[in-house]
Amino acid sequence: MVDLVVNFDTLHQLYRAYMPFIKPAGLFVSTSESHFLGQELTLAYRLPGATTVHQLKGVVVWINPVGASGGRPPGVGLKILSDAETHKHHIENLLSRELASGDLTCTM
Repeated sequence: MVDLVVNFDTLHQLYRAYMPFIKPAGLFVSTSESHFLGQELTLAYRLPGATTVHQLKGVVVWINPVGASGGRPPGVGLKILSDAETHKHHIENLLSRELASGDLTCTM
């Protein structure tokens, strides 16, 4: 069963959701549903320009509540648990030029 679904339509959306400070990798998912730290979830996601839907298991390590500072969207940050290096590789290949950006993200 998939708990969360997200389609990253643009590289900017993916950049804002990627959490490189979570090791080995993490993704932020905007959601108004309530979740708790340590909760394990299954995420299905599609990368920009792709038709393939990837699926992973993750654990909630970050929560943006409704009304978070800086206008950040409500949602959860997931530490990727299943096949993390593969997911990280796909994401970072797409974001190779974006990672040095100083643009704000959904978490920091």
